[in-house]
Amino acid sequence: MPCGEARVGPVAVEVTRYAVPGWGAGELWVRDGVVLASEFAFGVEANGSGEGELVRRVRAFLAGEAVAFDDVAIDLAWATPFQRAVARTLRHVPRGEVVTYGELAALAGYPGAARAAGSFCAGNRFSFIVPCHRVVAAAGIGGYGEAGVDVKRRLLALEGVRL
Repeated sequence: MPCGEARVGPVAVEVTRYAVPGWGAGELWVRDGVVLASEFAFGVEANGSGEGELVRRVRAFLAGEAVAFDDVAIDLAWATPFQRAVARTLRHVPRGEVVTYGELAALAGYPGAARAAGSFCAGNRFSFIVPCHRVVAAAGIGGYGEAGVDVKRRLLALEGVRL
C-alpha cells in the first residue's frame, strides 16, 4: 500500500517510502505500474513502512537474495536515445558480474562514450532496478556518488563480487 499520493499532470503517482534496516531508506514513485523513480539513501535511518512487491524485492536484494529487476517497467520517456540504450544494456548485466564504463558504452552501441556512461550512472534515478553498482572503472572500482565506494563494494559483495 502506498504511503502517499502525488499528482503529476492528470494522473496520480503512488509514492511509497520504505526502510531497510542496516542499509537505509528508499522511495518509489510509480504511475500506472511504471516506476518513474526509485531512490535510495544509504545510511539513513527512517521509519518508512511501505510495502508492495517491489519493496519486498528490494529488501530481499539487500538481504543477499538473488533478485532480478529486469522485468520492472521503468519510465525512460525523458531519456535521450543514448541514455535509453545504456539503461537497457545495464539492466541485462547479470548479478555477480561487472562491466567497465567503456564496455557498457560499447555494449549499448556507443563505443568511446565511457564518460557519458559514467554520467548516466551518476544520475541514475532507478536505484537497484538499473544496477549501476555493477559498473566499474577500467582501473578499479570507480565511484558510487554520495553513497561512496564502501557502499558499492558492499552491494557487489552481496552478489559475490570482490574488488
